[in-house]
Amino acid sequence: MNSLKDLIANNRRWAEQVTAEDPDFFRQLSMQQAPRYLWIGCSDSRVPATQIVDLPPGEIFVHRNVANVVVHTDLNALSTIQFSVDVLKVEHILVVGHYGCGGVGAALNEDRLGLIDNWLRHVGDVKQKHRSALAKLADFPAKHDRLCELNVIEQVRHVSQTTIVRDAWERGQKLTVHGWIYGLKDGHITDLGIDVPGNDALVDAYVGAIERLTGERPEA
Repeated sequence: MNSLKDLIANNRRWAEQVTAEDPDFFRQLSMQQAPRYLWIGCSDSRVPATQIVDLPPGEIFVHRNVANVVVHTDLNALSTIQFSVDVLKVEHILVVGHYGCGGVGAALNEDRLGLIDNWLRHVGDVKQKHRSALAKLADFPAKHDRLCELNVIEQVRHVSQTTIVRDAWERGQKLTVHGWIYGLKDGHITDLGIDVPGNDALVDAYVGAIERLTGERPEA
């Protein structure tokens, strides 16, 4: 296990390597940030946003929480969305879940873990909403994968329904919300086929994504 001193030493080596490759990198980075993307992902330590899409620091604005959930009363998430949309003018919001998510698995299995159970209740709501689609699957791993996917699609809907995103669309700002999922076993990102570029597109995008995934047509 690395000690804290090891982490600092790693930082120094990394900074020296970056500077050797691009002597002006940190000067330019410190002057401003102008990312095109907001990444809303899971806190899982195995899913580092910039690394898995091979982008350098400064390219992605990031919000992470357990099970990549967006709740309309969560001021942390809403503040991040507001700043990225209104101030940074990002063009894409990426909601990125991952297979094997512990939070989603706990909600599916109805585990009792403590305070986090209250947060994972939101994933439990997704499970309840799509209980018939999940019931068609034979085993826990298949249900787990499907709930990870469904959770991403539901969170894309939640992001698209925030007043922040809706207001941006109404004033003509270029902004699209997407749903992706990351595979821990192969490192590949899969596009879940939900892309929402405006208020009028949300219902069709949501219904289409759920129908393609489950074979069931959800209520809009």
